Amino acid sequence: MLCVVLPALSKIFIYFMENEHIIDLSVIIPIFNEQDSIDELYKRLTANVSLITSNYELIFVNDGSSDNSLYKLIELTKQDSRNYYINFSRNFGHQIAVTAGLDICAGSAVIIIDADLQDPPELIPELHKKYKEGYEVVYAKRAKRKGEGWFKLLTAKVFYRILERITSVKIPVDTGDFRLVDKKIIEYLRLMPEQNKFLRGQIAWLGFRQTYIEYDRDSRKYGQTGYPFKKMLRFALDGITSFSDKPLALVTQMGIFVSILSFLAILYTLYGHYVLKITITGWTSLIISTMFFGGIQLISVGVIGLYVSRINKNTINRPLYIVENTNYKRN
Repeated sequence: MLCVVLPALSKIFIYFMENEHIIDLSVIIPIFNEQDSIDELYKRLTANVSLITSNYELIFVNDGSSDNSLYKLIELTKQDSRNYYINFSRNFGHQIAVTAGLDICAGSAVIIIDADLQDPPELIPELHKKYKEGYEVVYAKRAKRKGEGWFKLLTAKVFYRILERITSVKIPVDTGDFRLVDKKIIEYLRLMPEQNKFLRGQIAWLGFRQTYIEYDRDSRKYGQTGYPFKKMLRFALDGITSFSDKPLALVTQMGIFVSILSFLAILYTLYGHYVLKITITGWTSLIISTMFFGGIQLISVGVIGLYVSRINKNTINRPLYIVENTNYKRN
């Protein structure tokens, strides 16, 4: 009898040991100076995630906040063992904060959502419903963006349209990082070593079955945006240089055009001097032509420099982030 029971019990024990850390749903929330929104965010998150499963984890990544965000996150972890926090040694950026959560999450499905409450947690059950239909990626597409100025709306619209035209990967327009992804997507993302992260582009590049649901994005309820124009510009350049080499092709084409133009100007000058016996003079024309060619050269060097900088960062291969402390103990 023992010969039959013991092997069966050992198999059950091994099964539970191998699957003890399986989580139905992980939620990753990057935090940067969001002390005012954390309490409301937590209530709305737990209320909506609980509609799906009780077997979930919330991973808050504190990206070098200078307010009381970290203190509030630590208090949340004392309330529920399903709450975790990761505290960076300094501010490393939104995409890196999300990546840190992706590195440790254990969910069969993973939600990425910002803490500013512009992306409503009430949308999570709808994302999960689409996921259960067989989609590996379900992203939230913005139909309207409330509370944002005309300049930000215009630049965002232009950026997404340019990105769509110059990349070979179909990156969804009018979307952020608010989405649900299957664990297989996470496994492939962990294999991507880029230092300049552009997660929405990487997820689109992976393929698989992807769909979306539309929603109206709320205006920011608390605090100030963590994405001023300078960060937006840097993020846009990361997206373009990560998934397109067309800027380099454009630089090459401009170089060829300017070279032909210069050659024709030289021929015209020589023809005028030796055939027409007219020497072309003029300080204004000289300055204009010099500034024009100098501008083209600086633009070209700048574009090439962006790509070289990416190569340099990936070659140095520093850690993407430094964790000062965390309560995440899972191996």
